[in-house]
Amino acid sequence: MYHKTLPYRIFSVFNYIFLGILALLCILPLIHVLAVSLSGKAAASANLVSLWPVNFTFEAYVKTLGNDNFITALWISVKRTVLGTALGMIVIFLAAYPLSKDESSFRGRSIYSWFFVFTMLFAGGMVPSYILIQKLGLMNSLWALILPGLVNVWNMILMLNFFRNVPKELEEAALIDGATQFRTLFMIYLPISMPAIATLSLFTMVGHWNDWFSGMLYMTDYQNYPLATFLQTIIVQQDFSKVNVDPSDLENIAQRTVRAAQIFIGALPVLLVYPFLQKYFVKGMVLGAVKE
Repeated sequence: MYHKTLPYRIFSVFNYIFLGILALLCILPLIHVLAVSLSGKAAASANLVSLWPVNFTFEAYVKTLGNDNFITALWISVKRTVLGTALGMIVIFLAAYPLSKDESSFRGRSIYSWFFVFTMLFAGGMVPSYILIQKLGLMNSLWALILPGLVNVWNMILMLNFFRNVPKELEEAALIDGATQFRTLFMIYLPISMPAIATLSLFTMVGHWNDWFSGMLYMTDYQNYPLATFLQTIIVQQDFSKVNVDPSDLENIAQRTVRAAQIFIGALPVLLVYPFLQKYFVKGMVLGAVKE
């Protein structure tokens, strides 16, 4: 019973301590941001807020949610995330299934696989991508934020490995009963692939939600900015003119407090979705990792 030995117990104690410190390093900045967003102007401006609000107030949230530009950017991010995640998972699911077959079932599988891997290793670059989107007439459209990253090859490889670990007997039984490949895919593979789909959906969702550079690159009108680009413009560039925010509207509130409120509201959707998908993470990530 190796788990009862003294070295293993010492390792477990240090392991728990290390993971606890790591968890605190992740969660403490978020708690600090929440505390600043709920604090008064004087305390926030003087950096007197640590992990608990000082002069508690919801004024920053009222001002943020009353900003039409913020709500517009939030709505664009919601549409982009929902549509981009759904389309991305459909493409990945349909591409990974045939590529998971062996060469005898799908001739030319290796050629297609290397084609996808090549695009992952050698991307066209920012300038060709910008010219392509411009020539396609997608500038300032939602599709400019979704289509360039629609096929995530890394996620497709993870899904492909998941499919390869599905028992062959299930597919053979379905084919013997007369099922087509599409029926096998959607009636057999889809239900048992939910852990992998949930895990990859969260990866894709977080990628769309946090991506600010695409909005900066493809959106010339600030009214088409997604939330991440909107926040980047205010927080990093500190340029309120680009997002049509009048600094005088914030004279009774510390700009630091408003930024903290916007950051927390921006992170809230991911925080709300994560607990519902977290239970699939371990199973979704490790399936496909063990080779016999």
